[in-house]
Amino acid sequence: MEFERPLVKLLVSALKKRLPVFQALIGPRQVGKTTIARQVLKKLRLPSVYASADSPLPPGTEWLETQWRLAELELHKVRKPVVLVLDEIQKVRGWSESLKLLWDRARHEKKDIRLLILGSSALLLQEGLTESLAGRFFLNRCPHWSFRECSSAFGWDLKTWLYFGGYPGAAVFVNDEQQWKRYVTDSLIETVLARDVLQMQKITKPALLRHLFALSATFPAQILSYNKMLGQLQDAGNATTLAHYLKLLESAFLVSGLELFSKGQVRKRGSSPKLILWNNALINALSSRAFKEVFSDPSRWGRLVENAIGAHLCNGLSGTSYALTYWRDGDKEVDFVISRGASIWAVEVKSGRSGKMPGMEKFRSRYSGAKPLVIGETGISLEKFFSESPEAWLKE
Repeated sequence: MEFERPLVKLLVSALKKRLPVFQALIGPRQVGKTTIARQVLKKLRLPSVYASADSPLPPGTEWLETQWRLAELELHKVRKPVVLVLDEIQKVRGWSESLKLLWDRARHEKKDIRLLILGSSALLLQEGLTESLAGRFFLNRCPHWSFRECSSAFGWDLKTWLYFGGYPGAAVFVNDEQQWKRYVTDSLIETVLARDVLQMQKITKPALLRHLFALSATFPAQILSYNKMLGQLQDAGNATTLAHYLKLLESAFLVSGLELFSKGQVRKRGSSPKLILWNNALINALSSRAFKEVFSDPSRWGRLVENAIGAHLCNGLSGTSYALTYWRDGDKEVDFVISRGASIWAVEVKSGRSGKMPGMEKFRSRYSGAKPLVIGETGISLEKFFSESPEAWLKE
């Protein structure tokens, strides 16, 4: 039986109704957005048109107009609502302005075309939606696969998920690590970097972007100053360029550079980012180490656990009103800080280290209202933490 992610039910419910907005589904490559769309179409049992703009040469608005015309012809033929699915729409040049005209015209002419657009670039899709299509869409986020989903779909235990990360297409290769590494590197990482990130904007130093990603995968869940990065990267440019490229990698759901927490004041510009990869597969596919070797190294395994917790928070809190940062003062550190308004949660990851938490103590003495959240050995078990959405742990 084919596995269904929770978004299928939500989208089916939305597209069954004639709403004044269309549905947008955004998320990383290779996490099943197209599969979700096809499952939705199968459940709806309505006439449909599906098209993808994912080609080496980005199509123009004539592609979009053609797909819309096909939906209109289907609508005229069957005399019932038609679902139009447009995949990787952010690749179409000038898509948002063209889509606005087509959507508004269909609404004015009372044509019941129920639209679902898919995209794998947060930057390009959200720019188009907010600039030209404000008030016309409902945004759905499709994150990387969680532990609970991989456990249900593939029968994985926690250690397997923590290492292999959870790209569904790569699951068939987990019994042959070399094949798995090649698949993730060639079919996922290279495709995202070449087709998504490099098409977002004009990248003056594409080699630097690739090296920055590789460096991030080498130092997961670690705080790395821009000066230190500059010392390790060839043709490195400056800190401003690196910060910009990190934002582009984040908009492709690859890497986030978490900022230093600072309450009640503007965060220190250029503060050293804490590198979090959104899926542990991105780390281990580029590493020469095998699963058994990584698992037997407490320090490396601890980094993977901490990165997975950061990735779980990034995936689950993206697009919400929560801010995710870290805190450090001298040698005292809090792994993650989550804030929303006046509410603050200090997150400490314990993966076999001593029970002392001097960073947590100092942070809470400075921010007295901060609520502690300890994950691992002396707190919430990893399996329990990863089995719930991040927001479940942040109730006031």
